[in-house]
Amino acid sequence: MEIVTLGIDLAKNLFALHGVDAAGKIVLQHPAVKRAKLLEVTASLPPCRIGMEACSGAHHWAREMIRQGHDVRLIAPKFVAPYRMSGKRGKNDAADAAAICEAVTRPAMRFVPVKTVEQQSELFLHRARQGYVEQRTGLINRIRGLLSELGIVLPQKADTIRRELAYLLEELPGHCNTVMGDAITDLERLDARIAEYDRHIALCAKTHAAARRLMQLAGIGPTTASALVATVGDGHDFASGRQFAAWLGMVPGQYSSGGKQRLGRITKAGDRYLRTLLILGARSVLQSGKKKEDVISRWTRDVEGRRGYWKAVVAMAAKNARLAWAVLHHGDDFRLYGQEVATGA
Repeated sequence: MEIVTLGIDLAKNLFALHGVDAAGKIVLQHPAVKRAKLLEVTASLPPCRIGMEACSGAHHWAREMIRQGHDVRLIAPKFVAPYRMSGKRGKNDAADAAAICEAVTRPAMRFVPVKTVEQQSELFLHRARQGYVEQRTGLINRIRGLLSELGIVLPQKADTIRRELAYLLEELPGHCNTVMGDAITDLERLDARIAEYDRHIALCAKTHAAARRLMQLAGIGPTTASALVATVGDGHDFASGRQFAAWLGMVPGQYSSGGKQRLGRITKAGDRYLRTLLILGARSVLQSGKKKEDVISRWTRDVEGRRGYWKAVVAMAAKNARLAWAVLHHGDDFRLYGQEVATGA
């Protein structure tokens, strides 16, 4: 029998495979294929649809199998879980591969776009920069916590801590002075490293035509534009801007039944990094738009007056997500396309 659909449970060293034919009959079950042999196994198969969870290394394997002629689809792990049939066989690699094989055949299943090497290379910059930002935040929190033991309580604002710590350093007793001096050195090093990655990201955004168009949107700078292009490419994996906003988790959860519509909080179900960047950009739009009279500024002030500040921020972020999809999907210059879109909901 010819394999039509193949589910692969990715791991570090051993991979589980589960293949079925056009009738859904199991024709291949291999619970332990070694990493070095995986591509040999898939190369020996006729072109088929291959499903994998979008986890570490998935994009690499997807690119290699696409070169072999297969139709590769990546699925978010949370969408695979309902197909695991835990009541029958429990949680193991073979059951995961079978669940992936079942999930990838569903017509309404949503898939993760396979990223190119260039996209992942650009995302390396964002992941590294975000890691340094988290290290810096942790260092500042540690500085505040240690100084509080001496009765010195500093505000949370990073710039204030840098300024106050320089004045306090000479007054600290014994080893406290040594520790805080080293902390200042580490803080300066992290600041310099983050600034360096900001320059790399700005250069990437400058070299991409799509990123340059995105930066014409209010609230989208080089970091957000670069992250959008590196994550979603041209946006063709999404049918509409609303679907893209929903994928980012910036729509309310629904609990509707019996004809009654009940909307909850935003789902926060998508890419946390992109969502954070869009929210920060939306906050800057609200802050800078208080005295402006353009369409976006008037709209954000109206939403804030009716629904409050934070709902206006999320609404602006969701609007930017929809506009960003339109710019990426259509490839038009925003000044030509955006005048129509900007007046929308």
